[in-house]
Amino acid sequence: MRVVLAEDSVLLREGLTRLLEEEGHVVVAAVDHADAVVPAVLEHRPDVAVVDVRMPPTLTDDGLRAACRARELVPGTAVLVLSQYVEESYARDLLADGRGGVGYLLKDRVQDLAALADALERVRAGGTVLDPEVVAQLLVRRRPDDPLDRLTPREREVLALMAEGLSNAAVAERLVLSAGAVEKHVGNVFAKLGLRAAEGQHRRVLAVLAWLGAGVRRPG
Repeated sequence: MRVVLAEDSVLLREGLTRLLEEEGHVVVAAVDHADAVVPAVLEHRPDVAVVDVRMPPTLTDDGLRAACRARELVPGTAVLVLSQYVEESYARDLLADGRGGVGYLLKDRVQDLAALADALERVRAGGTVLDPEVVAQLLVRRRPDDPLDRLTPREREVLALMAEGLSNAAVAERLVLSAGAVEKHVGNVFAKLGLRAAEGQHRRVLAVLAWLGAGVRRPG
């Protein structure tokens, strides 16, 4: 696939470029400043933009905001953001349009080439990918009136794996359940979170947003 890479660390940028190209991908642009992300996406129309969250000019969340802006200007652009930190707001901002094609990995995860390649394929296909460590930490951050209180422990397990980007078949394999059992649990998650069948595949994104405790504009 064609990739725009945004990372201000020279070593990591060159390392990621090498890894991606060894896997047969084409890095059409590699930039080191958040202000260069949108122009690069507009020019190259990549399959995926891989973007560091914390980039110049402020080294806060400039990369994330640039990635979200790129998705607004070039609808359908898949985005995989990288961060050293677990921040609920990062995942929530990425998923806010309810349309998928986004992922959030911790930088340690990119050392696992298989995990990186899998994440890229999933976001390009319109899925969502949250780092397992992100999922694990967010699961313990419960809130009053948490919508997940409606779910059984097994249904919460299924939803957490959905947040990681796993398909129903992969969830079944991970939890050693039948495909039918997983389908039933997923259906229960959608029903208990009030997500209608008419919302199609976007329901998986909306379910993850409910898990994050975020309000979301429903796809029209």
